[in-house]
Amino acid sequence: MENNLKVYKSDKFDVEDTAGLSLFLYPHSLFIFAKDKNQANIGVHHYQNFDLSQLEGLFGSDPLLRNDVPAKFYFHQAGFSLVPGVLFQPGQEREYLQFAKELPTEAHFFSTPLDSNNLQVVGFISAKLRKDLDARFSEVTLYHGCCSFLSYLFKERFNLIGQEILVNYFGSHIYLAAFTDQDLGIFNFFEIAGPEDILKYVLIAIEQLGYERNHVRVSLFGATEKSGISEAWGKEYFQNFRLVNPHSNQNYSHGFKHLKSENVLESYWQYE
Repeated sequence: MENNLKVYKSDKFDVEDTAGLSLFLYPHSLFIFAKDKNQANIGVHHYQNFDLSQLEGLFGSDPLLRNDVPAKFYFHQAGFSLVPGVLFQPGQEREYLQFAKELPTEAHFFSTPLDSNNLQVVGFISAKLRKDLDARFSEVTLYHGCCSFLSYLFKERFNLIGQEILVNYFGSHIYLAAFTDQDLGIFNFFEIAGPEDILKYVLIAIEQLGYERNHVRVSLFGATEKSGISEAWGKEYFQNFRLVNPHSNQNYSHGFKHLKSENVLESYWQYE
C-alpha cells in the first residue's frame, strides 16, 4: 500500500497534533484528513488503488490511523437512498435501501439530515466493519460519501438557474445532480469508463427532465489534467458548460499547495 500513498502535510506537521480524522472511502481510493484541535487540516494521506478490504490493515500501518481520536467515515458507494425528511422513520432503513443494492443479512444502517432536515441520506456498511471501526476508535461517525457534495449544492442552490445539471467526477465514478428551479429533481451515482459516459448520463438526465440542451447549465467538479475533461471538451456538446471548484469550508496550515492537483471535492468542502 505504501507505494500507492501520496502524503500532503503542513510545514510543521506533528502527528501528535491530530485531534480528529475524516476518511473519504472512494471505490478505488482513500483520503485521510488529519485535523488539529481548531479543525484545520494538518496532514492528508491519499491511498490510490485502494479497496475497502484493506482498511483494517491500515489501522496498524498508517501513522494517522494509529491515533485514537474521533473519526468520521464517509463511504462513497452505490448503496444509498434519499428519503424526504417528513417521510423518514428511524428503524426503516432496510426498507429504504432494499431497492438500491442487495443488503447483507447483518448490516449497520446510518442516516444524515440535509437541507434543514428536508432530506435524509440513508446508507449502510456491514455489521462486521462497524464492529472493526468501534474496536479501533472510541468515537466513530458514519456518513454516505455524497453528503459533502449534496450539502454544497443545497448551500449554493439559490445561485442556480432554472435548469442545472451538476456532476462530481472522481475517476471511475460520478455523482450527477439535477435541479429544476432550485429544487433537486435527480441525484444518482454512476460507474463510468471515461468522459463519454459522463456525456451519456447528462444527456439521459436532460431527456428525462425535458430540459433544453441550449439552455441547461452543466457544471462539472473534480476534473484533473489526466482526465481528458476540459471546458473546450464540454462546450463541444453544451452551450452552457463550465468546470468549477467548490467554495471552501476547509482550513489548512502552510504546505498544501500540491493537494490542489488531486482536485477532490473534499479538499475544498466537507460535510461536518
